[in-house]
Amino acid sequence: MIVGLIVNPVAGLGGAVALKGSDGPDIQARALALGAVPRAAERAAAALRALRARRPDVLVRTVAGPMGEDSARAAGVPYRIAYRPPATSGGTSDTGTVSTGAADTRAAVAALGDVDLLLFAGGDGTARDVLDAGPRPPVLGVPAGVKVYSGCFAVSPAAAGATAAGFAEFAGSDGRTVDAEVVDLDEEGHRAGLVGARLYGTLRVPAARDRLSGRKTGSSAAPPGSAESIARAVVAGMSPGTAYALGPGATTLAVGRALGLALTPLGVDVVRDGALLAPDVTEQRLHAIAMSQVTHGVLSVIGGQGFVIGRGNQQFSPRVLAALAGVVVLATQQKLAALGGRPLLVDSGDPRADAAFEGHVRVVTGHRESVLYRIGSASEELS
Repeated sequence: MIVGLIVNPVAGLGGAVALKGSDGPDIQARALALGAVPRAAERAAAALRALRARRPDVLVRTVAGPMGEDSARAAGVPYRIAYRPPATSGGTSDTGTVSTGAADTRAAVAALGDVDLLLFAGGDGTARDVLDAGPRPPVLGVPAGVKVYSGCFAVSPAAAGATAAGFAEFAGSDGRTVDAEVVDLDEEGHRAGLVGARLYGTLRVPAARDRLSGRKTGSSAAPPGSAESIARAVVAGMSPGTAYALGPGATTLAVGRALGLALTPLGVDVVRDGALLAPDVTEQRLHAIAMSQVTHGVLSVIGGQGFVIGRGNQQFSPRVLAALAGVVVLATQQKLAALGGRPLLVDSGDPRADAAFEGHVRVVTGHRESVLYRIGSASEELS
């Protein structure tokens, strides 16, 4: 089995430091200056470990340096270099990291055109670059970005590896692949509060529905007042002197409106006693708050995907989750029903932190309304 691997080494940099994305060298440099730690390489390595555990005969064809070689070496899988981007010949950014970009991703896709399956680690921007290159083999995304709204990603690195192993070889059978949508946000627009995803096209992926994230869906189908009803319940349950970290999402924005506060779209804001304590916090700032006072996380469910942690809210890192006094999960009944019984998912990057959520969680669905719903680690191998 020959699997291709492309890693976007800067994917996800902007998440924990509240930059809402990682597109563009200026944002990447700013993220690193704020203390962001690259995670894409280790998530790609986790996918390769899961793959090799099931297919010891796998050979990885990849890109030199941080665009794949480093991950293959870390995972201990046999690999061959198929492409060397110019940046790996000595080019570095001001921060000392190897500088690669969209052109390198597109060139790598072309160089890896004869593999059985092409894995790529990144976010929605990386998926767009892969789509633009017109890949010949089927592909599968390893989620590593701030935004992972496209349907071409596995639910976790482990799920990506398991799916790749089950795919075995590409035989050209239409029944073994499906078309998955590639969507992306205009990062500059949504930093300014304009939130909306655009469909760019589709990529052919292995037909493994339970291990695919699916495309994020919005909340427009919910009856008017649903988010406001949930918001009233949350506000009514807030305790004096307690801090509440409100994650991104339309439902949490409704909580802000109920408090008379304008929250940060796609950011994390901390409120206490009806006032804004800290706007648009980074992971570091949120951890400091959670360590210094009683703090609860208030998180909404991503429609169509079921993610509660790990998609667009990387400020809720494993150490922050450990410091929180509790987590409140919000979702409309329609959003839960659309999951078709699939569990809510957690993908913090730490299997132990994710495992702490396994079981059932109470989900606030309206004023004086809640349900117990199954929640689990996205790294579980789903049947």
